[in-house]
Formats: sequence, structure tokens, C-alpha cells
Amino acid sequence: MWGGRFASGPDAIMEAINASIDVDRHLYRQDIVASKAHAAMLAQQGIITADDAAKIAHGLDTILSEIEQGKFTFERALEDIHMNVESRLAALIGPAAGRLHTARSRNDQVATDFRLWVRDTVDALDHTLADYQRALVDKALEHAGTVMPGLTHLQTAQPVTFGHHLLAYVEMAARDRGRFADARRRLNESPLGSAALAGTSFPLDRDMTARALGFDRASANSLDAVSDRDFVLETLAAAVICAVHLSRLAEEIVIWTSPLTGLMRLSDKFTTGSSIMPQKRNPDAAELVRAKAGRIAGALNALVIVMKGLPLAYQKDMQEDKEGAMDAFSALSLSLAAMTGMVRDIVPDAGRMKKAAGEGYATATDLADWLVRTLKIPFRDAHHVTGRIVAEAARSGTPLHRLPLAAMQAVEPRITDEVFSVLSVDRSVKSRTSYGGTAPRNVRTQAKKWLRKLEKEHR
Repeated sequence: MWGGRFASGPDAIMEAINASIDVDRHLYRQDIVASKAHAAMLAQQGIITADDAAKIAHGLDTILSEIEQGKFTFERALEDIHMNVESRLAALIGPAAGRLHTARSRNDQVATDFRLWVRDTVDALDHTLADYQRALVDKALEHAGTVMPGLTHLQTAQPVTFGHHLLAYVEMAARDRGRFADARRRLNESPLGSAALAGTSFPLDRDMTARALGFDRASANSLDAVSDRDFVLETLAAAVICAVHLSRLAEEIVIWTSPLTGLMRLSDKFTTGSSIMPQKRNPDAAELVRAKAGRIAGALNALVIVMKGLPLAYQKDMQEDKEGAMDAFSALSLSLAAMTGMVRDIVPDAGRMKKAAGEGYATATDLADWLVRTLKIPFRDAHHVTGRIVAEAARSGTPLHRLPLAAMQAVEPRITDEVFSVLSVDRSVKSRTSYGGTAPRNVRTQAKKWLRKLEKEHR
């Protein structure tokens, strides 16, 4: 490739550290489609002949077919996907292959290929996230009225419904999809034609190649185009936030399915056993989703560190932009598929969940609200009165809804037996009718709204 300047070949170690074909071979489809667009533009502009362009396009189609059929031999000595393709093209069509690299560099080539790859990955992740949302919404609608304990600090707080809990993750996934869409919108510009760093003297039509590749525009600065990798960083940042959301639900599944809580159960499809303890049912799928969040975050951190001190323009350090990112996006896709499966698979124990929801005096806030609403007591005073009543219930070991009226009246004489109408967990969740609240009616409304939205997207 650069034999005119160098008298001998590289040391074996140099060849090993310099080669990227083991990673960037995954860009083969994007590399070929970008090369076809470049050749067509060169012919349109009269830079190469139409005959050479036709030979190049036919040769590239042949190479694509060879790769997809597993008949292509990738050679490490050729370093990367670009030179592997170009070398094979020369073997297929002869000297015309040498004209393909006119007015471009591997710098703008790889920037174009990787943008195309990341864009394709974002589109695939969006579909996977939509499937995950549908699984959550279906389960939420099924369990719109299934009561469970709502926790803060992992302590019993207030009763909620399982459907409401699941819809929280639907909202998170919606924001994840929005972040990916934002990243896609910014990355969707074409570096092709920026050449090594300074542009080119050939009369290119960069808008033509941008359109052919589905980009919104050509990049406006050649230096930026070849040396920027913030499109990878931004997409990885969206992936990290998404993975954190998945990890939070995975952690909850681990807690819910533990015999210590026994609130839910996963089938054999998403659990494993122990090599020594026959009774074990381990939530390994959830645990691995939880772990992969760290792996994805590590990829973002690694690329940030690679890029943080690089002057313009291209530096070889940037060859390290792909392996971690590709691994991270693959891990996220697998995590999403696993979470979607677990959401569809999980079966709540409604009776146990309802019992747990009533423990820990979870309807104490309902009592305080009743004091405010019925007795017109300021909330801070009602909070204090309720705290004293809860203390009395705890002292006697009595659930709040079974505490004798006389015991409550000893703290606040104006309390009547009407108070018992708000102290059950069912009444508690039904009363939370404010927009965004846990009332089953709200949950059904929101779930149906999401189903309509997701169905519309699918069409």
C-alpha cells in the first residue's frame, strides 16, 4: 500500500498491533455500499469512466456475495476492511480497481463506514426497544389492578400496582429511544470526500454521495469529519443510560424472585440451577443483564479516554473506537432481548404481593390525607398525629386497618369509623387518581395509550 516510501515490510509485532481487520471486518457491508456510491459519483463527475465505474460496482457486488457466503479470505497483512476489499477488487477487475480510491482516504472511508454502521445499529436497537416496551405494556395492562408494595429506601412506602410499576420502565425506554434518535439525527452526515483531512482538488459532488447513502447532508469541515468520534460517544452514552435502566429492573427481578420475598417467579426459560445445590433456581439472566451494564459503561469510558487528548486530525489511536463500541451495542441488544423475555415470562404472586403491600403501615399516608381532607387538619399536624397512631399500632403489633377506633381516638378524638374506608391497600391504590398516579383506572388508560402508540409505529 505504501511500498513507494518504505523499503521493507513491517515487523510481525508491528503488523499485529497495526491490523484492525479482526474488528472492522464487521463493516464490510457499509464499506462496499460507500465505495459503490463513491464510484458512481466519480463517474458522474467525469473523474473516472462509466465503464470503470460499472466494473467497480460489479466487482464490489461479487465481493459482498463472497463475504456473505463465507467464501472471502480476510488477510491480516492487508490491515483493514478497506484494503482487503480493494485487494480482492483488483484481483477481480484489474487496473480499474485502482481508480476507486481517487479523491478519498482511508480516513474519510472509515469515518463514513462507521457512521453507517452506528446508524444501522441505532435503527435495530430502536426496534428492540419497541418490543421491550410492548412486553412491559402488555404485562402492565394484565396487572393494572394487581397490588404490590411500593418502596423507597427498600422500605415499605405506599401500595402501588404492578402495572403502574412496569409503566415506569416504559417511560424510561421511551426516553432511551429519544436519546438514540437524537444521536442518530446528529450523526447522519457524510464524511465521504473529506479525504485525509484537507478535502480534495477533484470536483466531487459530495451531496450526491450523501444522498445515495441516506445521509441528511455532507459534513461541512473536512478536519472535523475525519477526526470526530463524538457520534460514537453520544450513541454509547445513550446505550449506557439504557443499560442502567435495564439493570435497575434486573435488580428488582432478582429481589422479587428471591425466596426471601417470593413476590414473583421466573420459569425455567430464564433461570439456571446449581451444580451442587439441587433446590436452587438462580435468576442468572437478570444478573447478567445487570452485569452487562458495567461492560457497556466501560466501553464509553474507554473511548472517552482514547479521544480526550487527540489533536486534529486523524490519529491511529482512533482505531480503538470500534471494538468496545461494537461489543457494547451487542451486549445491549442481548440485554434487551433477555429483559423482554423475562418481562413476558414473569408471574407475580398476587396474594403475597398484596399482603406485602399492607405490611409496614403502608397506608399511613392515606390516614394523614384523610385527617387533612375530613378534619381539615394541616398536613404537618396530620403527619404527626398519624405517626403517633402508627407507633401505637406497632407497639401492639396490630395492622393499621385493624387498630381499634378507640386507640386512634386516644390520639385524635375527632376520628370516626369512616377512617377505615381509606386504610385498605385496595382503597389506597384506587384513590391515587391524580395524573400519573397508580390507580388501576389510570394504569389501564396509560397502557392502552402506549399500545396504540406502539401499534401506530409498527404500521
